[in-house]
Amino acid sequence: MKAHPSAIVSTEAKIADDVEIGPFCIIEPGVTIGSGCILMPRVSVKKGVTLGENNVLHEGVVLGGKPQHICLQGDYGGVIIGNGNTFRENCTVHCAMYPEKNTILGDENFLMVNAHVAHDCVIGNHVIITNNAMLGGHVHVGDRANISGGVAIHQFCQIGMYAMVGGNSHIVQDVLPFVNVDGGTSLVVGVNLIGLRRAGIPNSEIKRIREAYRLLYEEKRPMKENIALMSERFPDGLAAEYAEFLKKSQRGFLADRRTSGKALKLVRVEETEKPSQTPPSQPGSPSEETPAIRAIG
Repeated sequence: MKAHPSAIVSTEAKIADDVEIGPFCIIEPGVTIGSGCILMPRVSVKKGVTLGENNVLHEGVVLGGKPQHICLQGDYGGVIIGNGNTFRENCTVHCAMYPEKNTILGDENFLMVNAHVAHDCVIGNHVIITNNAMLGGHVHVGDRANISGGVAIHQFCQIGMYAMVGGNSHIVQDVLPFVNVDGGTSLVVGVNLIGLRRAGIPNSEIKRIREAYRLLYEEKRPMKENIALMSERFPDGLAAEYAEFLKKSQRGFLADRRTSGKALKLVRVEETEKPSQTPPSQPGSPSEETPAIRAIG
């Protein structure tokens, strides 16, 4: 172990020989840190945290913080983190609420500046959580999901695999696998085709995913009927993920913008709405021959 002299490292922590620990880090008793991990200055790893191999913790990261819950009494659980994860500056990951439970992060995840993962969350593999995103307690995030900057996710929500959640969204229901969420409306706006193609998903699988998406959003059905329909029509392949996802849902799934009544519309501004005196036209501004257009929602 290569620890800076200013670091405080408990003798009751289990740390691999090649771990690098920077200035002013604090490693509490009961911590396990695997081979190849790098802890930059001012990192705190608290009791009950298990770190796998080759994780990189940047300045100010806190792993294993006490759950932020007013009903918390007595002992609480821990944090289990896999291999190859990156935590940028000031990320926080909190312990589970109860003993013998854990907040869990898989492998190769990338948490950017100020990302927060609350108690009892479960994060899959290859997930990106961008600056200032906040995950409430008990949130589950599927593999290769992308959560953009400033997103706030309500407790007990699920984010499906390969989902793309747009910046500043407020998520209060489950986000189905493979979909895009528009940050402006916090509503679903179709299948995440770019993400699926970049991941090398075959066109045949993408076609089935799009078919499942249309079935779920064309008609409103009770959850039990949606689960039965997905199980019958898509028993295998990636589209089978829909049925399994819906079985675990506690909050229902996020609406499609087209069916929610909140779709944006472009309308021409009538002459009566225009100012009586119009300043001389500037480059890039609408000409007199082109009626002004504005968005309403």
